[in-house]
Amino acid sequence: MEAGPQPPELMLAFIAYPPIPMWEIGPLRLSMHGVFAGVGFMAGAVLATREIRRRDLDAAAYQSALLWGLVGAILGARLLTAPAMIRDGTPILDALNPVAGNSSIMGGFAGGILAGLIRARAFGLPLLPTLDASAYGLALGTVVGRLGDIAIVEHLGRATAVPWGYGVRPAYDLAPQHNLLECGPARATAEGLCPVPGLDSLADAVGAGAPGIYHHVAAYDLIGAAMLLGTLFILGRRLHLAPGRLFFLWMAWYGIQRFLLDSLRFGNGDATLGPLTWNQVSGLTAGLAGAVLIWWTASRRLGRATSGPASPL
Repeated sequence: MEAGPQPPELMLAFIAYPPIPMWEIGPLRLSMHGVFAGVGFMAGAVLATREIRRRDLDAAAYQSALLWGLVGAILGARLLTAPAMIRDGTPILDALNPVAGNSSIMGGFAGGILAGLIRARAFGLPLLPTLDASAYGLALGTVVGRLGDIAIVEHLGRATAVPWGYGVRPAYDLAPQHNLLECGPARATAEGLCPVPGLDSLADAVGAGAPGIYHHVAAYDLIGAAMLLGTLFILGRRLHLAPGRLFFLWMAWYGIQRFLLDSLRFGNGDATLGPLTWNQVSGLTAGLAGAVLIWWTASRRLGRATSGPASPL
C-alpha cells in the first residue's frame, strides 16, 4: 500500500524558497510570471527562426507569422478557459473577456499555432516544415516560461512525501491560486512548515493528507519540456524524418505530459470535467491527436514504400 504524506519531522529533505511574485526595477514592478512568459516567447521565436533558416524557408515571412501567433496565443490562452467558466456560472461576456480572468497554456499553444499558420499560409510557407521548425521554439518557450511559475510558486500539486516536494513556510506569499496553503507564524510548526489553514495542529494537517509539502508540478513540466527539446534535436539532426513528424511528436509528448502531470493537481481548485481537469482534457486531446498523426504519416509512408509499379496485366 502506498505510504501517505509524512510529518515534516520524518522528512529527510524538501525544497523551500521564498516566492518572488514581483520583480522591482526602480519604479517598475514586473510580474515574474509575465516576464518569463515574454522571455520564453522571444527565446522560442529566435530558435524557431533559426530552424526556419536551416530549412531554407523565408525567415521574414515567418517573423510576421510569429507576430500573429503572439496575438493568437494571448486570445487562445483566455478563450480556452471560457467553457469551464461558463459551466461554473460565469456570464458569457465575462468568460470571453480577452484581458481579464484565467489563462491556459494549452489554449495559448492552440491559438498561437492557428493564428500563425493562417499568416504563414498567406506568405506561401509550407505547412509541415514550418510546424517542424516551430516545435523547437514551442518546447524551449515552455522551459523558459516555466521558470516564472517556479519563481512565483504556481501550479503546486497534491501533498507528498517525496524529498523534492515544495515545503510551504510561514509568511510565504504564493501565487493567488494557492492562497489557501498560506498561513501566518501562529500556525508554524517547529520545523517551520505550514499546515493547511483551518487545521489547529500539525497532527491534524498530516491526518488530512496535507502536511505543507506539495508536488512542484511546474518544475516537473519544465524538466519534461527540456527532455522533449533534447529529443527533438537528437531526432531532427540524426534522422531524416518525414515533414510534420517533429511537430506531431511535440503534440503527442507534451499533450500526454500535461495530462499526466495535471492529475497531481486534481482537487486543488482547477476547473474539472468529471474525473479530469480541463487542462487534462485539452492535454489528452492534443496528445492523442499527435499520436494518431504520427501513426497516419508512418502508415502513408510505408504504403508508398511497399507499393510497386502498376502491373501491366
